[in-house]
Amino acid sequence: MFKTLKAGALALCLGAAASIAIGGPAISAQAQAPAGPTIKIDNFVFGPEALTVAVGTTVTWINQDDIPHTVVANDKQTFKSKVMDTDERFSFTFTRPGEYGYFCSLHPHMVGKVIVKAG
Repeated sequence: MFKTLKAGALALCLGAAASIAIGGPAISAQAQAPAGPTIKIDNFVFGPEALTVAVGTTVTWINQDDIPHTVVANDKQTFKSKVMDTDERFSFTFTRPGEYGYFCSLHPHMVGKVIVKAG
């Protein structure tokens, strides 16, 4: 038992030393905040309803509601998320200027738009 405890304590110390040596514990990609602007989905609303960004910006929608939602471009082709459960995300990079309306295919009264301006 002492050998097992000693080996476990050594592994714990080595793990802690490795974390300190490389700048701390690793953070999973899911826990990291998105790099660009976000649109929150909550209480059957996209917020903000309208967002203005520059060409090349990646926008991330985060479902913070208790029920599933989607994000679908009005033309149903430019972008389309899968059905997102609570805390799931969908990201899209806008490469051309324009106004991109979108809606939730499960709740079509939920609408929003991303306005993309040339840099």
